[in-house]
Amino acid sequence: MKNVLLPTDFSENAWNATKYAIELFKEEECVFHLLNTYTPAIVSSRFMGTSMGHVQESNVRDNSEKGLKDLLGKIKKNFNYPKHSFKTISSFSLLVDEIKDIVERVGIDMIITGTKGASGLDEVFMGSNTVRIIKSVKNCPVLAIPQHFEYASPTEIAFATDFNRFYSLSELQPIIDLAKTFKASLRIVHVQYEIKALTEIQMFNLNMLRKYLNEVEHYVHTVSELNSVSKTLEVFAKELDIHLLAMLNYQHSYMEKMTREAVVKRMAFHTQIPLLVIPELGMNTPLKSSSNRENAVMD
Repeated sequence: MKNVLLPTDFSENAWNATKYAIELFKEEECVFHLLNTYTPAIVSSRFMGTSMGHVQESNVRDNSEKGLKDLLGKIKKNFNYPKHSFKTISSFSLLVDEIKDIVERVGIDMIITGTKGASGLDEVFMGSNTVRIIKSVKNCPVLAIPQHFEYASPTEIAFATDFNRFYSLSELQPIIDLAKTFKASLRIVHVQYEIKALTEIQMFNLNMLRKYLNEVEHYVHTVSELNSVSKTLEVFAKELDIHLLAMLNYQHSYMEKMTREAVVKRMAFHTQIPLLVIPELGMNTPLKSSSNRENAVMD
């Protein structure tokens, strides 16, 4: 059974990510953990009595719990997949801290969150909740869903890599699972500033990658960089009608390069398609936490 974490602030883009998640796993046994965190507004005067603070906390807690109850009703009204169940978590906590705790405590397989704003990935990389989650959660993949993206079965998946790093099977497993589930073609895309032959290390890593993907239809594409890595991947995704872009997040990866590109270069790159970011796990790290306790989670 899959455990999927859905952080929500009850916005439209959070609802869009929730819809995507439910459709993506409609054929799988899944527990969706709906999370809303809250912190009361800071009291403006240090002379205000503590009772006012308690009232404020009570109000935001009530709003959080009511929001989750309403969200659950909305889900049940719009979806009826028998393999799915839902749990709600209302927490007086900072979002990223609570997510890290739940990932460990429950054994979350994937975090699915919405991204918003006309500036797309530029906003994601400039300090939104999504990028804070990606940078902070070291043992769980994060799938970011664009605000207006309508669900489409991911039958074309792109995996961006430069072959400079050896990938472990545990790191590739989320991509392999999706490709198998949807009988997808996996497009391994290598962006080069100037086209040249792969080094011995790159060839070794490519060959190992192909061994891991032996049960998945896959192709290798080498493309010239257009202005920036992000712009190149955007054009590639459009031309091949890619439904989902996957990357691993590690030092010197494309993901890191994109976060460091000058803002003016990133402006054109919007989150047109879902972005799956997989943390660096290493050789022997299981993707899912061994702990499956679900205490402190309420229906």
